[in-house]
Amino acid sequence: MGANFSSCVCDDGGSSSMRPRLGDIPESCVALVLMYLDPPDICKLARLNRAFRDASFADFVWESKLPLNYKFIMGKALEDDDTTSSVAELGMRDIYARLCKHNLFDNGTKEIWMDKRTGGVCLAISSKALRITGIDDRRYWNHISTEESRFHTVAYLHQIWWLEVEGDIDFQFPEGTYSVYFRLHLGRSSKKLGRRVCKTEHIHGWDMKPAKFQLTTSDSQRAVSHTHLDNPGHWILYHVGNFVSKSPNDLMNVKFSLTQIDCTHTKGGLCVDSVLICNSNVKIEM
Repeated sequence: MGANFSSCVCDDGGSSSMRPRLGDIPESCVALVLMYLDPPDICKLARLNRAFRDASFADFVWESKLPLNYKFIMGKALEDDDTTSSVAELGMRDIYARLCKHNLFDNGTKEIWMDKRTGGVCLAISSKALRITGIDDRRYWNHISTEESRFHTVAYLHQIWWLEVEGDIDFQFPEGTYSVYFRLHLGRSSKKLGRRVCKTEHIHGWDMKPAKFQLTTSDSQRAVSHTHLDNPGHWILYHVGNFVSKSPNDLMNVKFSLTQIDCTHTKGGLCVDSVLICNSNVKIEM
């Protein structure tokens, strides 16, 4: 029966114009399908035709991809931008696109972005937003410019007896598990004749005792790890620990620290770039 029906349609010279096409699908139906796809796939299908393109702008499609507390997160993303419209004036697709960019806030000392594929939220806190013992004494520390930091500057340790780097942040974290990392580098890198070189003369003391990494949260979560700093000339993400957010509409305070306070020896030659707090489903790039 199906074959006979097909042959009848083919025999009708004008029947091809009666066949349903992708462009004939109602925009509302297309939008319902797009809501169940990942954002990269939505953007690819939006190039098919006008119906798919228009459907890809539907607010409910993109709202389903955003964290429940996206208004708070978007407020942070717009904090340092005086030229952008308010959250209420933006469509959901525009909000999603903006959050997927790396957005500076808190006077450029912190950065927030959302992973395109997983929707996981990530934060970066620069060395200038950390409390570093002795940072104002140039005998021990100084800030140096570098293209290898997202914040274009790092704190460089010449030599010290008492290493203590602390920081904290208050944030409404979407539900999920988050990993905390210190981004560190032994040695001072620079470019010479267009090639990267690393000065290692100040590196010492890190093989004597491990550094201590610690995090605590306002809801009594805690993690501690001890690690020797090594691999000079390479940026390393040192894992501090994980914490879980269950209440995305409540502010959570997360404190983190790096210490090596054994005063029997000095240590030096360390670059402190930033602290990363990322949803554990996000693949972190160095």
